[in-house]
Amino acid sequence: MSRLRDALIRPVIFVVAILTIQTIDVVSWPAKARQAPAEGKSEAANTEKLLADGDCRSCHAPDRKVVGPSYSDIARRYAAQADAVAKLARSIRQGGSGNWGNVSMTPHPDLKDEQLAQIVAWILSLKDAQPAPTPPIQAEVKQYKYTLNSGKTVALDFQVFVEGSDKKVAKDIFRGYQIYNSYCYRCHGTDATTSELAPDLRRFTEAGTTPQDFLSVAMAGREEKGMPSWAGFLSEEDVRQIYR
Repeated sequence: MSRLRDALIRPVIFVVAILTIQTIDVVSWPAKARQAPAEGKSEAANTEKLLADGDCRSCHAPDRKVVGPSYSDIARRYAAQADAVAKLARSIRQGGSGNWGNVSMTPHPDLKDEQLAQIVAWILSLKDAQPAPTPPIQAEVKQYKYTLNSGKTVALDFQVFVEGSDKKVAKDIFRGYQIYNSYCYRCHGTDATTSELAPDLRRFTEAGTTPQDFLSVAMAGREEKGMPSWAGFLSEEDVRQIYR
């Protein structure tokens, strides 16, 4: 039955294709010119979708640093260079580090040449974009104090429990615990304690380390130590919730 169906459909498709081509041929040049801006917008939308569908937004944003530099910072550095397209396309495909710091960029060997060219062209188009405004300096960051089982009191800049309860955790804390216990615990152990496979993640709360350090390691991974990259699977907000 499927062969018969294909045999019946094929001539119809052929006729429709011919009629479509003939219709396109009679479209006037002014009409095509009017369509150009819409096509340009469509191409930009396609590029942004390509970035969103990949792991790019896990480490980059248009106007601010996440793990890697912002797209606008990249554009301002490379836009005037004659080999900018080839250089950036190679960096995206091969990955690496050194140009913007020591955190390695994840390679993307599966991207096609035309996809790389499309992404790079979009990035370079942001050379005149303004960086994100600096958030106003707060006179005092609200602190939340909690007493640990050991009796020690700690002050945090985020809320662990909802107001009026010492048992019901805040939404961000619950979500972070949920993600951690779905994936991270397999190597890092229950409650982020050390295991035979991976180190104790509580060290990231010690002096000298920052949430940004945690985000960079989670997104870029550490291949030499068996830590995979979570870019493209976890979002920036996911990782920040795990950290909390």
